[in-house]
Amino acid sequence: MKVAITSGSSEGPTSLNAFDNALLEAGIGDVNLIKVSSILPHGTEIVELPALEPGSMVNCVLSYKISDTPGDLISAAIAAATSDEFGCVVENSAVNRKPEDVREEAISMVRYMMSVRGLEINELIVEETNHVVEKCGAAVSALIYLD
Repeated sequence: MKVAITSGSSEGPTSLNAFDNALLEAGIGDVNLIKVSSILPHGTEIVELPALEPGSMVNCVLSYKISDTPGDLISAAIAAATSDEFGCVVENSAVNRKPEDVREEAISMVRYMMSVRGLEINELIVEETNHVVEKCGAAVSALIYLD
């Protein structure tokens, strides 16, 4: 299986519009996202996000944060780890926290998930985005299942 990790952030006149604009920025705004839990099958390969067919149904692990408070720092992160057997994904998001803390917390959570399953990490990738809200903003990070 192939997966891609992407992120985007944006503003909009409403929370929904800000979220939609962040999805567009991440390259996943024209598909139907289906949230799934956090397991990657054996042999998963992490690749660049290709162009997706508009209107298609796409499984994903989704992290997002929306705020309409000017000056808020919003963050969204995805951490994915693979092993020889299978892998795990975690999402993490926050408002007004240090971006490095949000990132490190995601890494810590995915390391823990792998550890309790007795899995040795071969590859660990983190994707994150941070955004300072002007009027109404959204930050999105996602792991997209491609096949």
